[in-house]
Amino acid sequence: MDAASGIGIPVAFGAGLVSFLSPCVLPLVPGYICAVAGVTPGEIRARRVIGPSLAFVGSFSAIFIALGLLGQQAIHGALTGTTALKVTGAVIVAMGVLFVAAPFVPWLAREWHAARLLERAGRGGPVLTGAAFALAWTPCTGPTLGAITTAAGTSSSAAHGAFLLAIYCAGLAVPFLITGLAFGKATAALAVVKRHYPVVIGTGGVVLIAMGILIWTGEFTQLNVTVDHWLNTLHLPNLSSDT
Repeated sequence: MDAASGIGIPVAFGAGLVSFLSPCVLPLVPGYICAVAGVTPGEIRARRVIGPSLAFVGSFSAIFIALGLLGQQAIHGALTGTTALKVTGAVIVAMGVLFVAAPFVPWLAREWHAARLLERAGRGGPVLTGAAFALAWTPCTGPTLGAITTAAGTSSSAAHGAFLLAIYCAGLAVPFLITGLAFGKATAALAVVKRHYPVVIGTGGVVLIAMGILIWTGEFTQLNVTVDHWLNTLHLPNLSSDT
């Protein structure tokens, strides 16, 4: 059973997307785009933000992957066999419960206001801003990053674990890049998301809980086999074999 394959891949991407949409990240996205590009909201243009934005997401992705690999190695060193699956499943379920509870517990859904951090980090360029984002917002992204890191601990190799963490970072990075490239339209769409936080966050939490239960019961492997069979039937790429 390797979480860095089959159904684990879209779950990891979705976890990154949920991190982006969380109440303590989404409201700050326009500020981060301005900080990494060194422009005001009225000056945002695709050609001015794409380069700095790529450096920004590359920076925070490198830190998240490094932190995740440390967690993966700790899991491998402490747990093996059935015990590892039980603990992994339980931790992922706990992370999902935190997300489901967020709309009902104010401090779990709070917005983080970090104007000074943005201002100081922005002076150092997009790479330092990305590092500041990764380190300062680890508590905010903790439930989803923790769930994916724990899932990566079940991977057969460090490379597979890093791949799963990279997919998570892609889920966080892609909507950020889209927002920078289509600032006006994207921010209007994100305003709609803000009005439906409970549904978005609750859905993300339920998916994590389901993944944790599948790993706990050992059914994750069977689900991957089923998904692979569907892909082969449709003549689509086999995610398990490709990773």
